[in-house]
Amino acid sequence: MAVRMELARILIRELNDYQIIELREVVPTSDGDDAPAGGSSAGGGASGGGAAGGGSGHSAMTYSQVENGRAFPIVIGLPEAQAIERRLKGIPIKRPQTHDLLTNAIEALGGKLESITISDLRDHTFYAILNVRDSHGKLVKIDSRPSDAIALGIASNVPIYVEEKVLDAAKDDE
Repeated sequence: MAVRMELARILIRELNDYQIIELREVVPTSDGDDAPAGGSSAGGGASGGGAAGGGSGHSAMTYSQVENGRAFPIVIGLPEAQAIERRLKGIPIKRPQTHDLLTNAIEALGGKLESITISDLRDHTFYAILNVRDSHGKLVKIDSRPSDAIALGIASNVPIYVEEKVLDAAKDDE
């Protein structure tokens, strides 16, 4: 079961060449529910009220943080943090960056990024999956680092989900 999350803050503190981002549990505030089958719903908006989890068919949905909801930090590299921050702030760049290249490749091949899922936490390392619908309608799951997945998710305005087992493991990992 996956829980929908939002990117709460891009920068909690600097650690030399790393940044810490935080994901927080959220729930829909408008009519309808787009939670994954069998899962509880959370997250989608980015800090400052921007949509990080809208995606196709999700744009009318708004989210609010769950009071006393679950949250956890992820340590990411500075380039990924800058890419996420740039996307959250809508700052244009002159040339496509690596995350833009992957988005362009997915679209050029007829695919569409539907969501991302933080799928596992092992040995203090988070794992993520890009959920891509290919040109034939088949869901393809692509292994990814969470920071790259979040950067792509922010750029494509798709939901961010976190598996319950990851939330439990993150709580135990503190």
